[in-house]
Parts: sequence; structure tokens; C-alpha cells
Amino acid sequence: MKIRSAAAADAPRLLEIYSWYVENTAITFEYVTPSPAEFAARITGTLKRFPYLVLEEDGVIQGYAYAGPFQSRAAYSHCCELSIYLDRSAKGHGYGRKLYEVLENELRDLGFLNLYACIGDPVTEDEYLTRNSEQFHQHMGFTKIGTFHRCGRKFNRWYNMIYMEKIIG
Repeated sequence: MKIRSAAAADAPRLLEIYSWYVENTAITFEYVTPSPAEFAARITGTLKRFPYLVLEEDGVIQGYAYAGPFQSRAAYSHCCELSIYLDRSAKGHGYGRKLYEVLENELRDLGFLNLYACIGDPVTEDEYLTRNSEQFHQHMGFTKIGTFHRCGRKFNRWYNMIYMEKIIG
């Protein structure tokens, strides 16, 4: 297993992972899979200020995690929001934990103090969304700090969104 910084050239594989979530889940509230060029630009833009990591096993990217701004105002510059996506067949190998541990260490070294995760949360679990992401973040030391009720709509269903927080500094 190898964790390294992402590059724009990784966009096709990362997009392959992400597009499954866009098309088949409410884990992301994005409706349309971005183009490869748009996705590569997202990677490049993120890397200007934040880590964007990929995890490879036997030379194949199995997942990725990155940080981004929590809010745009300068007063929030010590905070960031995290995202993680694993290939749907790569679960149960500890990849998510490893990616988040490395990401957290890099963010701490960069002076970030507060980590946030914005997570789709089902009103009732269904085939598009479970509470797995919330449970993963709890295992990683995050605490649920708020719920936005029925704020996201996908697949003709309403979903909540929760914020989870981890203080690292």
C-alpha cells in the first residue's frame, strides 16, 4: 500500500471511483458526474492550498481523500473540510482509516486545528444512503455537531446533512 499526493493525471481513475457515487448514491449530492477536465481542475485547485491524497495497492488507486476550505472568510483559515471516496470494491481493507490518518497528520503539520466533515444523512436508511460515513467518522474521532434537516434532494427523496468535527490542535 502506498499513499501519495494526487496529480491531475490521476483524474480519470479518481473520476471512475467518484462517478459511481454520483450516479448510484446520495453520498454526494452532486447530480452529474464532472468531466475529466473539470475533475483534473478540482485536483489542481485543491493542491494549491490543501493535501489531496491517493492510496494505491499494487499500482491501482483504491481511494482518495482531500481537504478543502471550511468557509471562505479569513477567520476560518485554521479550519478545513475533508472528503474521502474509496473504490466500491475496496472497503474493509482499512484504506479509509489509513488515508484519513495521513491526511490528518499533513493538515496538523500545515497548522490546521479543526477538521469538519459534511455528510449526507438519511432520514431513513435506503438503497442510496446509509449511516456508514457517520460511523466511519465517529471511529476516526469526529463528533456530530449539527443536523440540517431535509436540505438535500436526490433520487426524488429528501436527505439530511450532518456536520462532524474533530479538533486536532
